[in-house]
Amino acid sequence: MARRKKSKKQSELWQTTLFFVSTIAVIGCLIIYLWVYTEIDESLLAIEIQNSTVSEISNEIEELKSKIEMLSRPDVIAKKATDQLGMVVAHPETLSIELNAGMLNTL
Repeated sequence: MARRKKSKKQSELWQTTLFFVSTIAVIGCLIIYLWVYTEIDESLLAIEIQNSTVSEISNEIEELKSKIEMLSRPDVIAKKATDQLGMVVAHPETLSIELNAGMLNTL
Protein backbone atom coordinates (compact mmCIF):
# COMPACT_ATOMS: atom_id res chain seq x y z
CA MET A 1 0.00 0.00 0.00
CA ALA A 2 1.29 3.33 -0.89
CA ARG A 3 0.84 6.21 1.47
CA ARG A 4 -0.30 9.43 0.03
CA LYS A 5 1.56 12.45 1.12
CA LYS A 6 -0.54 15.38 2.28
CA SER A 7 -0.16 18.28 0.05
CA LYS A 8 0.85 21.68 1.34
CA LYS A 9 -2.48 23.17 0.27
CA GLN A 10 -4.44 20.58 2.25
CA SER A 11 -2.34 21.24 5.32
CA GLU A 12 -2.79 25.02 5.03
CA LEU A 13 -6.53 24.59 4.47
CA TRP A 14 -6.76 22.39 7.58
CA GLN A 15 -4.79 24.90 9.69
CA THR A 16 -6.83 27.84 8.38
CA THR A 17 -10.09 26.05 9.15
CA LEU A 18 -8.89 25.12 12.62
CA PHE A 19 -7.79 28.71 13.30
CA PHE A 20 -11.12 30.08 12.00
CA VAL A 21 -13.19 27.66 14.09
CA SER A 22 -11.14 28.28 17.24
CA THR A 23 -11.37 32.05 16.74
CA ILE A 24 -15.16 31.87 16.33
CA ALA A 25 -15.39 29.65 19.45
CA VAL A 26 -13.30 32.06 21.54
CA ILE A 27 -15.36 35.06 20.38
CA GLY A 28 -18.57 33.16 21.12
CA CYS A 29 -17.34 32.23 24.60
CA LEU A 30 -16.38 35.85 25.30
CA ILE A 31 -19.81 37.07 24.20
CA ILE A 32 -21.52 34.49 26.44
CA TYR A 33 -19.22 35.43 29.35
CA LEU A 34 -20.00 39.15 28.96
CA TRP A 35 -23.72 38.44 28.70
CA VAL A 36 -23.72 36.33 31.89
CA TYR A 37 -21.56 38.91 33.69
CA THR A 38 -23.95 41.71 32.69
CA GLU A 39 -27.00 39.72 33.81
CA ILE A 40 -25.41 38.94 37.19
CA ASP A 41 -24.36 42.57 37.65
CA GLU A 42 -27.89 43.81 36.87
CA SER A 43 -29.38 41.24 39.24
CA LEU A 44 -27.05 42.30 42.06
CA LEU A 45 -27.91 45.95 41.46
CA ALA A 46 -31.64 45.14 41.59
CA ILE A 47 -31.14 43.18 44.83
CA GLU A 48 -29.23 46.09 46.40
CA ILE A 49 -32.01 48.50 45.42
CA GLN A 50 -34.62 46.18 46.91
CA ASN A 51 -32.61 45.79 50.13
CA SER A 52 -32.29 49.56 50.53
CA THR A 53 -36.03 49.93 49.87
CA VAL A 54 -36.79 47.29 52.51
CA SER A 55 -34.54 49.11 54.96
CA GLU A 56 -36.26 52.45 54.31
CA ILE A 57 -39.73 50.94 54.64
CA SER A 58 -38.77 49.14 57.87
CA ASN A 59 -37.47 52.41 59.25
CA GLU A 60 -40.71 54.19 58.32
CA ILE A 61 -42.74 51.41 59.95
CA GLU A 62 -40.75 51.74 63.18
CA GLU A 63 -41.25 55.52 63.16
CA LEU A 64 -45.00 55.08 62.65
CA LYS A 65 -45.20 52.49 65.44
CA SER A 66 -43.38 54.89 67.74
CA LYS A 67 -45.74 57.71 66.79
CA ILE A 68 -48.79 55.49 67.36
CA GLU A 69 -47.51 54.45 70.80
CA MET A 70 -46.90 58.08 71.71
CA LEU A 71 -50.35 59.19 70.52
CA SER A 72 -52.16 56.34 72.28
CA ARG A 73 -50.96 57.39 75.73
CA PRO A 74 -53.91 58.54 77.93
CA ASP A 75 -52.35 61.89 78.86
CA VAL A 76 -51.79 62.78 75.19
CA ILE A 77 -55.36 61.79 74.33
CA ALA A 78 -56.74 63.87 77.22
CA LYS A 79 -54.64 66.90 76.22
CA LYS A 80 -55.79 66.70 72.59
CA ALA A 81 -59.42 66.28 73.71
CA THR A 82 -59.31 69.37 75.89
CA ASP A 83 -57.19 71.57 73.61
CA GLN A 84 -58.42 70.71 70.14
CA LEU A 85 -61.95 69.43 70.73
CA GLY A 86 -62.92 71.58 73.71
CA MET A 87 -63.97 68.60 75.79
CA VAL A 88 -64.00 68.78 79.57
CA VAL A 89 -63.01 66.11 82.01
CA ALA A 90 -66.03 64.51 83.65
CA HIS A 91 -65.87 64.33 87.43
CA PRO A 92 -66.68 60.94 88.88
CA GLU A 93 -70.04 60.51 90.56
CA THR A 94 -70.55 58.52 93.71
CA LEU A 95 -73.57 56.31 93.96
CA SER A 96 -74.91 54.92 97.14
CA ILE A 97 -77.43 52.13 97.26
CA GLU A 98 -79.49 51.35 100.32
CA LEU A 99 -80.53 47.78 100.86
CA ASN A 100 -83.04 46.53 103.35
CA ALA A 101 -82.00 43.76 105.69
CA GLY A 102 -84.69 41.56 104.17
CA MET A 103 -83.21 42.00 100.70
CA LEU A 104 -79.77 40.98 101.90
CA ASN A 105 -81.09 37.57 102.97
CA THR A 106 -82.47 36.90 99.48
CA LEU A 107 -79.19 37.65 97.80
